[in-house]
Amino acid sequence: MTHRCSRHCILPPGLLHKLAENGSEEARKTALETLTLDHRFRLARAEAAARTGGRPMQPVTFAREGGRAQRTIYDQHNEKAQAPGTVARSEGQGPVEDAAVNQAYDGLGATYDFYWSRFQRDSIDGQGLPLLGLVHFGRNYGNAFWDNAGHMFFGDGDGRVLTQTTAGTDVIGHELTHGVTQHEANLVYSGQSGALNESISDVFGIQVKQYLKGESVQDSNWLIGEDIVGPELSPALRSMVEPGKANKYDDQPASMDGYVGGGDVHTNSGIPNRAFYVVASTLGGNSWDAAGPIWYAALCDPSLPATATFSDFAKRTLIQAERAYGAQSSEASAVRKGWDDVKVPL
Repeated sequence: MTHRCSRHCILPPGLLHKLAENGSEEARKTALETLTLDHRFRLARAEAAARTGGRPMQPVTFAREGGRAQRTIYDQHNEKAQAPGTVARSEGQGPVEDAAVNQAYDGLGATYDFYWSRFQRDSIDGQGLPLLGLVHFGRNYGNAFWDNAGHMFFGDGDGRVLTQTTAGTDVIGHELTHGVTQHEANLVYSGQSGALNESISDVFGIQVKQYLKGESVQDSNWLIGEDIVGPELSPALRSMVEPGKANKYDDQPASMDGYVGGGDVHTNSGIPNRAFYVVASTLGGNSWDAAGPIWYAALCDPSLPATATFSDFAKRTLIQAERAYGAQSSEASAVRKGWDDVKVPL
């Protein structure tokens, strides 16, 4: 039976287990505490889903012109509550003294602005979904996640594995893109479709950061999570240029030669990640000029199955490139080159 994930964490369970087994004493403690809290949260979400027949609650949205985010940042006061805590900053209010609150507010805004300016998408659902950020979740909690119910949770980190998770604009873009994928393709969170789900979040997370910083494909280092990792995971969580070389625990393959059958979705996502990097770097300029729109159009293609393989998605990126730019265009050629580089058949 296929399934959807009700919670998407920036640090996957597999990496946390590696830290628990092989990390420093502090890292092992943090990993075990995070795994325990993550497990409790998943159980609570599963129980809630059972009570509602498996259907997540959808916020009510109203017709509006779009172009402006609707953000609310809540302070969880280091509690583990799954419901929003105290309102710390609302849409339109100026900065407050708490840096994490301001970072979350700005990161949610940067993600909204990217999707609106590049794709005229009004928030995660395309209908103005309010963006709710919950900061200071847990005590030294070493993770950040989107829960598919409209909430983005941010831990403060322990200083060894992760630092303040609100500092990563690409991380916020990554997590919110899980919501975009949920509303567009609802990719099953296992196997190649699950790895695609994770890769698509990296692809648009890195674009959010590049767009905010004005970085071209040549200027960017294409590292995911570099602004939130502590010394245990330095210099980053993942590398889209060289999957498998982001940190000492990184096990991502860079092509289908290293594909891990039955592997974690965060592991195999390195393959389509590199494909996007190759396409964008081959075209040059900005990742959001052509490569990003091609990927977005493929994600929104109604024919993309929920159980899509890498090849299924690759073929749709080529279709979209040819449709927008022509079969003999440099864009279509770059798409072919990108997937050929990682040995995914078109």
